[in-house]
Amino acid sequence: MALRAAGHYKAHTLADAGAAPMRVGLSPLPPDVMTNDTDFEIFLATVPGLEPVLAEEVRLKGFKRPRTVPGGVVTRGGWPEVWRANLWIRGAGSVLARIASFRAVHVAQLDTLAHRVPWADVLRRDVPFRVEASCAGSRLYHSGAVAQRIATAIRDTLGAPESPDAPVVVMARVEKDVCTISLDTSGEPLHKRGYKEAVNAAPLRETMAALFLRQCGYDGTEPMVDPMCGSGTFVIEAAEIAARLNPGRARAFAFEQLATFDAEAWGRMRAVSRERATDIRCHGHDRDAGAIAMSQANAERAGVADITTFRQGAISDLQPPEGPPGLVILNPPFGARLGDSGKLAPLYRALGQVLATRFAGWRVGLVAQEAKLAHATALPFLTPGPPVPHGGLRVTLFRTGPLA
Repeated sequence: MALRAAGHYKAHTLADAGAAPMRVGLSPLPPDVMTNDTDFEIFLATVPGLEPVLAEEVRLKGFKRPRTVPGGVVTRGGWPEVWRANLWIRGAGSVLARIASFRAVHVAQLDTLAHRVPWADVLRRDVPFRVEASCAGSRLYHSGAVAQRIATAIRDTLGAPESPDAPVVVMARVEKDVCTISLDTSGEPLHKRGYKEAVNAAPLRETMAALFLRQCGYDGTEPMVDPMCGSGTFVIEAAEIAARLNPGRARAFAFEQLATFDAEAWGRMRAVSRERATDIRCHGHDRDAGAIAMSQANAERAGVADITTFRQGAISDLQPPEGPPGLVILNPPFGARLGDSGKLAPLYRALGQVLATRFAGWRVGLVAQEAKLAHATALPFLTPGPPVPHGGLRVTLFRTGPLA
């Protein structure tokens, strides 16, 4: 059974992660099964290409020695750090806790060692689970057999029920004959903040929007404008950053179903508010009245309606808000998905003319699939970073310095 995302695939690659051997933290255990209790690897997944941006966020949020690995960022900590990562980090798609590892070269050995993992220390007998597995470069090559053996070990030693739609996912990665076992502590992907009920065509995930905002240097101390706001993702993310609202404040997580969960400690953590009053406003524009209504409703649910403004209008009507310059950022239509790219060139040219003539001092971030469409704006873009996957396509963030 394949893992659910590319980031999850790499989450279990010890060689890629450069992981040190995990110490024996739960006893009595044989030395061939290595587990963790209070200090273990925590993997935060993101789309390939944005790992350094996520690592900077993780570092600034005070997590231990974050380092980039293919598909995400690895840090260390205990279960409170797992909870905090889910609650605080904007750019991560999921948070995995690496709980055990052992070497296995055949199915009988896998079966024996999987039975020795202290499942009762992390899983609950009354909560259904499921196992997802993948194999690479190993004598154990059948991911379905690996998942089946680990699931059998959990049922035998713990008695928990297995279910295909279980809220708790045990993830096994066999890489170069080493089986690493992790728990997906997030559950629903972290871009699902808990407030967006309506989306437009080709939506940008909140996690990616947050990382693009960070790449543009946005820290919530300046105004921002999205001229094609769609369902309001950029605007709402920027407003939450300005107000210092935790991205996970309005949703539940899979770790709440684990044996390691402490409801009282979690309640105290969630109650700590970093929210700040701000006079910064974030502005969304769109030519479609339905998109404006959608954005306003999403902003209301997110609790940022008082610092966001949405207006209907064409690109030709766009004007900078009063006050100091800030950031213009947008995810305009891509030719491959929403229309013919040749027909979109005039739209990009018009956008560039409006920004160049009316938004002096503002920086621009533009997400595009084709470089030629981005350059049709004639804006002075800096050297872009690598393209990143988005909805089956690869897109690039094009950025400018302050416009002259």
